[in-house]
Amino acid sequence: MASNGVNKAQAVSVSLEDLRNGDVPFSKLEEAFGPSSLGIIIVKDLPEQFARLRHELLSYSSYLANLPQEELAKLESPASHYLVGWSCGKETLKDGRYDTLKGSYYVNCADGFDNPGVQEKLVNDYPSFPEYTAPNVWPDEAILPSFESVFRELCNLIIDTAVLVAKACDKYAEQKIEGYKPGYLEHVVKTSVATKARLLHYFPSADANGSAQSQNGDEDDWCATHLDHGCLTGLTSAMFVDEAANPPTFTGTPTPLAELDAPPDPKAGLYIHSRSGDVKKVAIPRDCLAFQTGEALEVITQGKFRAVPHFVRGAATGKGRKVARNTLAVFTQPNLWERVDEKRTFADFAREVVEKNH
Repeated sequence: MASNGVNKAQAVSVSLEDLRNGDVPFSKLEEAFGPSSLGIIIVKDLPEQFARLRHELLSYSSYLANLPQEELAKLESPASHYLVGWSCGKETLKDGRYDTLKGSYYVNCADGFDNPGVQEKLVNDYPSFPEYTAPNVWPDEAILPSFESVFRELCNLIIDTAVLVAKACDKYAEQKIEGYKPGYLEHVVKTSVATKARLLHYFPSADANGSAQSQNGDEDDWCATHLDHGCLTGLTSAMFVDEAANPPTFTGTPTPLAELDAPPDPKAGLYIHSRSGDVKKVAIPRDCLAFQTGEALEVITQGKFRAVPHFVRGAATGKGRKVARNTLAVFTQPNLWERVDEKRTFADFAREVVEKNH
């Protein structure tokens, strides 16, 4: 326990090179993803371009969220139940309120998704599943120049890294799970057109005193406690921006925003419910990616790797500051027709979750 009262945990880390070489010990995977784990692993020593792409895209998150309402409305996709493009105030929290504390920008980010033939097949085969079949929506280049290209490049890097994590998980599962299909998780992550990215902007506190109080006083005020329902969720570290000192408005090309060295509130950030019942804060280094286990992975590995509940706690900002938190999550998920168990395809599985949360 730190002196500020925050219960911190150090996540398991591996190098990208060890993943590429297949040198991650089973003991490390069990420590990261097993029954008594935090369900998260940190990947370090990433490609050189990662730092630039992260900073640019997370800066765009503030620019995007501060566009005029009439521009944001053009980026909404009601047909996808607001799970493509801009979404704010559409998702329900655990007490039934609509979540207005954060804005999201959803993209079906797999390379093959935008292929016209793939689009046609998805729509024809899954007419009642627009969350995963509706076309992407992008801002006009004049509104947010280079937003789409930066978004796609960073997502591709994260998916490529997730493939390597999946390959390590396959190696483990093939040894530990009777009847496990060799290479199955790598296949799922590498070939899926259902992978979805969510660029998040947690709005600065509206409290004039700079406190981090939510509407109902809960700790999980910025993102309610939940499980991810995919296989592996790729996460960047959060960027904290003082939007009072660095207004996210521009003429011409938006420039990357100045990033605070640390959150203004040491209690702000990602928290995970450990298997022992503790709630622990986990930090993702700025130059690293984290991968969390989702419910589909737990089902696919017959419980060998566990999904864990997690939430995001807001920041007390201090008077005169408007501190926002920006981050990116990439949910690597099976194709809608892939099976997660003997009874359900991923379409069946995901529909249950979407209907529960929206």
